Amino acid sequence: MTAPGPVEIRAFLPAIFGLILLGVSSCGSLALSTATLSESSPSKIQDSDELVKNLTQRIHQFRSLRTLATVSYWGTDGRAGFQEAILVHRPDRLRLETLSPLGAILIVTVDADNIEGFHPREGLFYRGRSSKENLLRYTQIPLELEELTSLLMGLPPMEARGRWEGGENSLYREIDGGRKERILFDPSLGAPMRWERLDPDGAIELSAVFSDYVATAAGLFPLKIFLEDHNQQKRLEIRYQEPELNVALPLPLFVQEKPASAREIPLESLGG
Repeated sequence: MTAPGPVEIRAFLPAIFGLILLGVSSCGSLALSTATLSESSPSKIQDSDELVKNLTQRIHQFRSLRTLATVSYWGTDGRAGFQEAILVHRPDRLRLETLSPLGAILIVTVDADNIEGFHPREGLFYRGRSSKENLLRYTQIPLELEELTSLLMGLPPMEARGRWEGGENSLYREIDGGRKERILFDPSLGAPMRWERLDPDGAIELSAVFSDYVATAAGLFPLKIFLEDHNQQKRLEIRYQEPELNVALPLPLFVQEKPASAREIPLESLGG
């Protein structure tokens, strides 16, 4: 059997965020409020210091996630929809498992050192170093691992540290190479509503929209995340169903051992 090329790998991309919900301990799970927060909450204009404080607090509040999700994908290669589940342990652990009616199509585990992708039907096991390039091979989303785990937990995929400037319920700052990041906050909830990464000319490269916030014991959490790669014309919508926040997730869940019957292939051998 020959190793699949990048085109075959990309066939799995719309479902890359699909995970099987694993039977691990739910100790410490945080229950959702049964009602979505009202959009008619009174608006409030917050200054930049208050927004940075709120953002920093949120980043520290959300540590892990286990949830079912429905994912919709649109791209130049077509569109698809999937029923999934997601396991995240911030800052640098992720388990992704794509399902079909006949079983798992793809299992991806990532930690700070390695990324493994097991294709059960083909009997192929890919292993490589944990890097933005290897994540891109599987997801086609140009984010670092820590950025991706933040995004999946309803957080802007960036650190709060740095020099921020503020507008009306918004923050922006310059990053490397003349690029910028911008965050817009919901004036009623004070939570992030939209994140953008802009190129040196001011054009949007990536954006994420967070919506359908619900109250949890860990704080407000978005049930819907919409990510768009403007350069590649790819869009991904994730809708969470009863997410459990700050659950105990054993670290061995985020690594895989090659099945004895599988053929191992270096992930880097796939090229760009």
